[in-house]
Amino acid sequence: MSELEEHDFELTEEQLGDLKESFDEFDVDHNGHITVKELGAVFSAAGAEVPGYKVREVISEYDKDQNGTIEFDEFVAMFKKVTDKYRGAIFKSLLSTNMGVKHSGGTSESSAEGTKHSHSKEEQVAFADWINSSLKEDESVHKYLPIDASEDSSDLYEKVKDGILLCKMINLSAPGTIDERVINKPPLKVFTIHENQTLVINSALAIGCNLVNIGAGDLAEGKKHLVLGVLWQVIRIGLFSKITLTNVPGLARLLQEGETIEGLHHLSPEELLLRWVNFHLGKYYDGQNYPPDDSRRKVVHNFSDDIKDSEAYSILLYQIAPQSSGVDHPQSYYSTTDNSKKAEKMLRNAEKIGCRKFVRAKDVVSGNQKLNMAFVANLFSTFPNLPELDDDEGKEVGLDEEYQEETREELTYRNWINSMGCGRYVNWLYSDFFDGIILFKMFEHIRPGCVDWEKKVNPEGKCKNARMGGKVKCIENCNYAVDLGKQFNFSLIGIQGQDIHEGVQNLTLGLIWQMMRAYTYTLLARLSPDDDHMTEEKIVEWVNKTLQSKKKTHLINKGHGFKDPDISTSLAVLDLIDCISPKMINPALINPDPLSDEDKLPNAQYAISMARKIGAVVYALPEDLVEVKPKMVLTVFASLMLCALEKSSKNKKGKK
Repeated sequence: MSELEEHDFELTEEQLGDLKESFDEFDVDHNGHITVKELGAVFSAAGAEVPGYKVREVISEYDKDQNGTIEFDEFVAMFKKVTDKYRGAIFKSLLSTNMGVKHSGGTSESSAEGTKHSHSKEEQVAFADWINSSLKEDESVHKYLPIDASEDSSDLYEKVKDGILLCKMINLSAPGTIDERVINKPPLKVFTIHENQTLVINSALAIGCNLVNIGAGDLAEGKKHLVLGVLWQVIRIGLFSKITLTNVPGLARLLQEGETIEGLHHLSPEELLLRWVNFHLGKYYDGQNYPPDDSRRKVVHNFSDDIKDSEAYSILLYQIAPQSSGVDHPQSYYSTTDNSKKAEKMLRNAEKIGCRKFVRAKDVVSGNQKLNMAFVANLFSTFPNLPELDDDEGKEVGLDEEYQEETREELTYRNWINSMGCGRYVNWLYSDFFDGIILFKMFEHIRPGCVDWEKKVNPEGKCKNARMGGKVKCIENCNYAVDLGKQFNFSLIGIQGQDIHEGVQNLTLGLIWQMMRAYTYTLLARLSPDDDHMTEEKIVEWVNKTLQSKKKTHLINKGHGFKDPDISTSLAVLDLIDCISPKMINPALINPDPLSDEDKLPNAQYAISMARKIGAVVYALPEDLVEVKPKMVLTVFASLMLCALEKSSKNKKGKK
């Protein structure tokens, strides 16, 4: 992209928020950009009906390198340009009813004056239906099901108010995240509902959801646009979690010529799904003896315009469905040119294999990007139809070498970064920091204003543009990120920007861990009485002092610190939670003398979920406590300390 010119009017935070919602509708994998093909649709979703020639004109002006992608800040500048003459009316239209969008009044932290927020009827129907089908076997929630999935119903928002269904959906997407012993069951009071929703918020953050300006109270009130936002992130995480080589060994078949197995990590889930669809389209066309350059060969580039006629879907279903399912041959769709009828026929075929999920015919015909991608992701997880590579094929792409799936530590860091909201969604730590941009945004979270964006940061457009020395610009950014780390007194001996750009694993992990620790220490320092520089020793001292004040006996050994083997029982964590929020811990659920790791794990699961329930944002996993992983153990106790200091601060303000 070229440098963007400034226009003569500014957007308010509320207007920018509305634009971001429209942008995110199409940026479904949260990689921070949309394609130029989708630009007109995004303008339309944002309330600006821009003529096609005008869209082409603005693309020609800004997409100089023809890389086909547009970032949000570039989109805002484009939006200002094409809507300049309409700007008085544009944002009125943003608040009026558009096709497929309802608007609801209400207040929130981001809009305290009753601003109207939109919520998608299509998403409401899709998510209600998904919850119904996903939880139908769970007897503990039968009283909530089925949710009325009709467009005009508010049943979904009523049913999620107590937090129980949301807890269940989080566990469906990331099994074991919430220890269900911790969930408050009916009959519920206002404060027990709030506890459940606090558990929801902190558990969603822990699996990588970005919940800026969404609180437990918003969910307890059933605020529609916020409920849908949380549900989509939770559902998306669950759908995408299935797209791994471990779950589908045949995923390696989607590699293109010259790529190795490691290349799978460099592809977003959306990119893998597109490859999967095109893989099956190619197989079908080969079977029909279509030459490689035959114009009848359809290639899908997105889940919006390219799927509206259902041709790709008809072929995909035919290719992946079991032969006994009775799915119709794609040629049977030729009897009509009506896209709505084609979509209905396609969905009847999807129903034959139990995959009529997320989309209705009109969602296909309208090209609803988000829901169509969810539809395809569910098809993939149910019927991938990707045979595993044989030995010779495997050697060709490097499968004979050890392939590394994401470790627990890597997942924890990635979830932390994604929960912070840094523009692009991080799918793989060792490829997604290639240009340093996400690192800069994380540094800004640690110390706002520390990044010299104007003089020292090469923008994303320059980093992507090979003709502008993209790789060099990326490495310059990464060098600056390392310099910033040194300003924070990080230990970065031997680390250079090129190491981050190339994703050298141990060096990248070292930087990210120190950023996470610095962020945690910064939050603690802001709330500690003397506003002092925080250290591990001070956290240990605070923990022991707090435990002793309540006559607890499970202290941390000062000599061992967070390597103390006794931490493996989680009893110190549970005692600390009891000190912070008395009477929350149920002693009957604790094993007071666990010996094996198997005995210790339930204590750890209970401790992590209880910590989140009382308000601590804990990213670590129960296994980290059992195995006494010092870095992750530090974050658990630091999060509880932060939770205690926040409660103390609120109590003091309340007394004033």
